[in-house]
Amino acid sequence: MIRRMLRVMGEDAPALRLLIALTVVCAVLQGVAFGLLVPLIQALLEGEFSRLWLWVGIETVILIGFGVLNYRTKLLGLTSSVALTSHLWQRLGDHISKLPLGWFNAEKVGSVSRLASAGVFNVTGFPTQMLGMLVNAFVTPAVVVALMFMFEWRLAFVALIAAPIVWGAYQGTVAIVDFVDRRTHSANTRTANRLIEFAQTQPVLRAFGRTAQGYKLLDDALVMQRKADNTMITWGGAIGDGIFRLTVQAAFTAILLTGIALTAGATIGPVELVALLILATRFVQPLMEGAAAGGAVRTVRNNLNRMDVVLGTEPLSEPSARVALGEPSVEFNDVRFGYDDREVLHGVTFAAAPRTMTALVGPSGSGKTTITRLVARFWDAGLGTVKVAGEDVRSMPVEQLMGQLSFVFQDVYLFSGTIRDNILMARPDATEDELNEAIRQARVDEIATRLAHGLDTQVGEGGSALSGGERQRVSIARAILKDAPIVLLDEATAALDAENEALVQEALNALTADRTLIVVAHRLQTIAAADQIVFLEHGVIVERGTHQELIDAGGRYADFWQERARSRGWRLGSKVLAPRRDDAAPSAYQSALASEPRYRRHSTRSQRDRE
Repeated sequence: MIRRMLRVMGEDAPALRLLIALTVVCAVLQGVAFGLLVPLIQALLEGEFSRLWLWVGIETVILIGFGVLNYRTKLLGLTSSVALTSHLWQRLGDHISKLPLGWFNAEKVGSVSRLASAGVFNVTGFPTQMLGMLVNAFVTPAVVVALMFMFEWRLAFVALIAAPIVWGAYQGTVAIVDFVDRRTHSANTRTANRLIEFAQTQPVLRAFGRTAQGYKLLDDALVMQRKADNTMITWGGAIGDGIFRLTVQAAFTAILLTGIALTAGATIGPVELVALLILATRFVQPLMEGAAAGGAVRTVRNNLNRMDVVLGTEPLSEPSARVALGEPSVEFNDVRFGYDDREVLHGVTFAAAPRTMTALVGPSGSGKTTITRLVARFWDAGLGTVKVAGEDVRSMPVEQLMGQLSFVFQDVYLFSGTIRDNILMARPDATEDELNEAIRQARVDEIATRLAHGLDTQVGEGGSALSGGERQRVSIARAILKDAPIVLLDEATAALDAENEALVQEALNALTADRTLIVVAHRLQTIAAADQIVFLEHGVIVERGTHQELIDAGGRYADFWQERARSRGWRLGSKVLAPRRDDAAPSAYQSALASEPRYRRHSTRSQRDRE
């Protein structure tokens, strides 16, 4: 465990080594000071004051040295703790920032959050709190036993026999704490996740009358945590600690009885017995403190193990040199990919040409979102290649890849701060004119005029102070300001009211102009407007082509189209899609389709040039 801490501390490791050395020296001095109480007390009780003052002088010098070293050790412990905290946070932060984005899910985020807060502070408390207790629990009793051999070897021999028994009880206590700590950690992580979920889903829960008492998932998590905490108190505290303390007391009793027997047999005198029993007491006290230290150290070790699991997760390989990129295209070549040994994409191959729209269509779970995540390299493909701008995504640095991509998804997250701050995240060095143009195109100016503080309005955590449509427009303004040539879009207007939908649609028109667009498409008008439709089922591309080509083919896409059209409540005549091999779509259907807005395929750059 200490070796792992030394590795983490890097250049600050010598401070921790010095701290350990000084702690050991302090424990030895403490043991010697205890041992010298025997001749001191003997001289006092026998009235030999000249010898008494000699031992008092020696004891004083040792205690002064102990005090000075102990003070230095405490300061060094604080310094080491601060350095260890900084290194742990830096190492965890640096590594987590390199992990695949697909690695993050609700459970792992909750676990890492707890690990980076309570877990780090638990580990960094070791130099200041637990190290001294742990060293004293072993070094001081060892010194006391060694000095006992100088005064009365039989009592020392009893203490020496008791040592492995006490050690076994200590290991048993540590094992109990280890088991209970793992169970408690899992329960605490689960409860933290459920509490966050409960807070974030209040609108839905209240709409269905689900209060804290009626939310079963949270109730169950709280019950499990209470049981885990009770187990910690019962087994880790009462039983584990009780067994260890009982063992130590038994060892002390054995020493006491041996001393009484030796006194009764006139082997040692009463004065020696009193002095030796005081020394035996100093043998027992550090062991008692060691019980608490042992359980705490096991908790530290468990947290280090959890950190090792995170740090042992392989990040995506990242080349250091940038590559020359071509036109903004996206290509999938025989891509296979799966989650947890379950393959979800089976040999996917398609190409999205520069400045065209490709719509990914298919039933839920068919692999549409997975494709967009592979483009952004949330994960690496198991087999096959994913190319962006003519280059394998694995051959370019993450920064260069992300510079080619903008994202607009249904679940918009805004960071706590102002509207302006959230938009400028895309390009902190953007000029005021560029910011204003992005705001205008995304129709965020309409939001700013309604708010008292305009662009300096605080959006709240996750954007909670804004409506869904307003958050979408801020997100789109962020993507427009970034001005990446490829846009990954999960259509996000289905849950909006008519006014917000129209405004968001205008913002999307500005974003997608003159860019390569890959859309996880849900809306019929978006699907029909695509230059290429990729229809997926069960992770396989079953059809690919334009809307009219796929309608004429009369395959799965045509069936899907008809089902979606009916779901919109349109009245379909007998001729609509019935003769699916006709050259032209029915005029009634075309009229319905034409009545809805579509993405406009034009160049905003050209438009700005004309203006």
